[in-house]
Amino acid sequence: MKIEIWSDFVCPFCYIGKRRLEKALEQFPHKDEVDVVYKSYELDPNAKQEDEQHIYEALAEKYGTSVEQAKQMTENVKRQAAETGLPFNFDNMRSVNTFRAHRLAKYAKEQGKEKEMVERLLKAYFTDSMNVNDQAVLVGLAKEVGLPEESVQELLVSDRFAEEVRADENLARKLGVQGVPFFVINEKYAISGAQPTEAFLNALEKVWEEENESPVLTDLSTKATGSTCTDEGCDI
Repeated sequence: MKIEIWSDFVCPFCYIGKRRLEKALEQFPHKDEVDVVYKSYELDPNAKQEDEQHIYEALAEKYGTSVEQAKQMTENVKRQAAETGLPFNFDNMRSVNTFRAHRLAKYAKEQGKEKEMVERLLKAYFTDSMNVNDQAVLVGLAKEVGLPEESVQELLVSDRFAEEVRADENLARKLGVQGVPFFVINEKYAISGAQPTEAFLNALEKVWEEENESPVLTDLSTKATGSTCTDEGCDI
């Protein structure tokens, strides 16, 4: 079973949804036969590379509210994250561009470190209040998961994996993805949003059953239209 996840590193529900899915997989009897693949999605491709806004200011501007109202908006998200075991630190969070982080994640996939890199980037942003657009920060995070420092530095000053990131985003548009997280199982079943763990588990079980059930055939043949051979002989 393959699960593709479109997400962004500054999307709180992407981190919450990721953790809920992981909890569902822990309970799934066939978890060792599940391959999770991460796909790139930028919530704001036009976010500035520099001069990051405080997250409360960015939310207030986006939704046309006061900074205090924006702060209140994050309380529900913070509570949901805490229920999933994720401490979110909105007070020190800033709005940043994530294109570099997505390119780094693609490089990490090439090196067999995708899952570790994705988790570290999400934790860096939501818990550790780090700028996941800053080159030095990204190099440090990459080193933590075992990626070579020099190669990561070269990657970040180049445009490597830019096409792969854009390909993911183009595919998301073709699939009609309107928001993230967005999960696609076996390229035919879609789950939108950070669903409860129970919903993920039910979906996994349903897909597994449908994809692995024995086929049932309806016999449309008649004796007059064709003879057959079996291990006991042929109709003659």
